[in-house]
Amino acid sequence: MRGFLYGAGLQFRLDMRSKSLFITCYLVPLVFFAVMGGIFTAVMPESRTTLVSSMTVLGVSMGALIGVPPSLAEIYGTGVKRMYQAGGAPMWSGLAFILTSAWFHLLIMSGILLAAAPAAFSAPLPPDLGLHFLKVFILIGTTLAVAGVPGLWVREQAKLTMICQLLFLPSIMLSGIFFPSELLPAVLERAGRLFPAWWGYRLLTAEGMDWKLLLPMAVLFAAGAAGCFAGLKRRERE
Repeated sequence: MRGFLYGAGLQFRLDMRSKSLFITCYLVPLVFFAVMGGIFTAVMPESRTTLVSSMTVLGVSMGALIGVPPSLAEIYGTGVKRMYQAGGAPMWSGLAFILTSAWFHLLIMSGILLAAAPAAFSAPLPPDLGLHFLKVFILIGTTLAVAGVPGLWVREQAKLTMICQLLFLPSIMLSGIFFPSELLPAVLERAGRLFPAWWGYRLLTAEGMDWKLLLPMAVLFAAGAAGCFAGLKRRERE
């Protein structure tokens, strides 16, 4: 456990200096929050009640689906993997360190959004902050599990970038954070349910803990974890 905490802490400090992680986990989500928050609240004043939830879903999805896979590909697709093997470190340790570090960075970003929303746009705070962060914690974990799959399975950087965009854009556009998903054609509305953002947004905006939303998120988490496990086994054989 001490070794894991040291490795995760080291990865967290390294990520603090990473320009790509800063852009995907902090800069773009917070700039988008500043710009779109003003537009949303000016055009639809009632959107203040869901502003924190919608921007949290967008920031978590961007940081996980766009920021994490390239970091994983950098480890498992280069000589860094051999360094892990030569040092006797388990193959899963790189994945665990990166996902743990990203988890904390996304929690920090979510906290910044939560703290800034009332002052910037008069958005109300969630009635139960502890429950809100528990929901955010679940959303981050589910999204990171899904994000780990392309990072372990896709070798080519150009192809990985395209796949990350193909995961991120539909998950946001079909999630309902910009407009009600009920306005979409039925096939697109059902397709949105394949992404953590769809369920996460409804979990964050629900009163209390809606346990019916946790089962689909658990299924997505299990599917992502299985994909990561299979990807690690594949990398071991290479």
